[in-house]
Amino acid sequence: MMPVAQSSSVLQVEHVSKIYRMGEVPVKALDNVSLDFYSGELVVLLGASGSGKSTLLNIIGGLDVPSEGKLTFRGKELTVASEAELTAFRRRSIGFVFQFYNLISSLTALENVQLVTEIAEAPMPAEEALRLVGLGDRMNHFPAQLSGGEQQRVAIARAVAKRPELLLCDEPTGALDYVTGKLVLEVIERVNRELGTTTLVITHNVSIAGMADRVITLRSGVIAEDRRNVTKISPSELSW
Repeated sequence: MMPVAQSSSVLQVEHVSKIYRMGEVPVKALDNVSLDFYSGELVVLLGASGSGKSTLLNIIGGLDVPSEGKLTFRGKELTVASEAELTAFRRRSIGFVFQFYNLISSLTALENVQLVTEIAEAPMPAEEALRLVGLGDRMNHFPAQLSGGEQQRVAIARAVAKRPELLLCDEPTGALDYVTGKLVLEVIERVNRELGTTTLVITHNVSIAGMADRVITLRSGVIAEDRRNVTKISPSELSW
């Protein structure tokens, strides 16, 4: 598959640093990071544990704020937004997928997705979201009746049902075996391709980079590499 053509910038990260304090000792998780993210692209953020990739994703998603620098989404500067404005940004524009599925065990797959559609402004029907991730025949099953990969696909359906402009996936295959992990990556790629959702996937697995339009490598809080794949491969062809 050929990569998507570079289009308009959706999000600008400008000179962003993040410093945490461990007692009296400052720890710089991000160091002067500047990046643009473009409409419809699928980006893989690579890095070892402690490289800063999850910190960057949390800042992009409005879950954390930078110590220095600026973040701009669709022309609106998020770094000066109020907590209420950040909450609205997360609710309206961001879909999160984490390593662990965070489903409510007493609700069916359909009901877990409907929780999001009830608060979104213009959601897709929960049934449509579940069909998109290949679970049209599992809607009325509870999480305990689903495999790990199926639960992660419910989590993806829940994230995309509100039609977010950014889908942020933090180690989405980290708790899954090889075969199931590839199925989940296929779902993420399908969402990106069919809905045009700008998608960021965090991973420490270098092999996953082959499915991306663009690969960003973080090392010790700085951008070590930012490259575009000349060609990209289907998640079904990945191996590790």
